[in-house]
Amino acid sequence: MFVKDFMSTSPISIPIETPILEALSIMRKRKVHQLPVMNKGKLVGLVAERELLKVSPSPASTLSIFEMNHLLSKMTVKDVLVKDPISVESNCTIEESALQMREHRIRSLLVVDNGVLKGIITQSDVFEALIRIFGLRKPGIRLVLEMENKVGALADVLILVKNREINVHAVACREKDDQLVHVMIRLASTNVEDLLNDFANNGIRVIYNNS
Repeated sequence: MFVKDFMSTSPISIPIETPILEALSIMRKRKVHQLPVMNKGKLVGLVAERELLKVSPSPASTLSIFEMNHLLSKMTVKDVLVKDPISVESNCTIEESALQMREHRIRSLLVVDNGVLKGIITQSDVFEALIRIFGLRKPGIRLVLEMENKVGALADVLILVKNREINVHAVACREKDDQLVHVMIRLASTNVEDLLNDFANNGIRVIYNNS
């Protein structure tokens, strides 16, 4: 699955001369933490809520209300925006976008194709993608299998499933170590007693079964 399948295609953006207080107000009303910044129709950066809060005077400030408002009225997002923000293309895979967010410790990514802002993808969008990828809203059961880590191990499992005429919603693998691999398989059927016997007869251990 790709970013273009889950991104928001009409992201809220603000002009580069937007006052800081106005930008904060937009974020709170729209319940977002970052906003793309535009200048003459072109993407020039990104502004984050945490950066705006850093430059906003705290309640403990010795400045008067008038002085605070005067100071902030002169500051725009141009003063705090991040130029060349981390972005992905719309045909980027969901897992790559998740990796980018994780490695850079950010909650969303701008989606940019050939310099044009196409959308924004958030952690929530990635979670929704994972829910669909793993078929969590579909009826059935989830099994976790432990087997020898060898070429063809997954194929052996799927052949046994096919022989029982059971449809597969999702499959994922994770190496436990050099010798063993764990396979998560989500099946469309809940009638899997014969399949479980097939697994046992072929040295495939079921370590989790939510049926």
